[in-house]
Amino acid sequence: MTPPATPEPLWEIEDVSAYLRVPVQTLYQWRKRKYGPPAARVGRHLRYDPDGVRAWFTDQSKAA
Repeated sequence: MTPPATPEPLWEIEDVSAYLRVPVQTLYQWRKRKYGPPAARVGRHLRYDPDGVRAWFTDQSKAA
């Protein structure tokens, strides 16, 4: 029996910035405009589900 897979840790804004190769400030601007990958607040911090970021990116590339 295989042990249950551990979920991938949530990404911080710096991780999303590096993945998308956009400045952190751009992600904050997108969020203010209700654009960009989905994020959730955990206390004072933004956290991103890596699968959600990848799905958002895939949707953007299909729309282009």
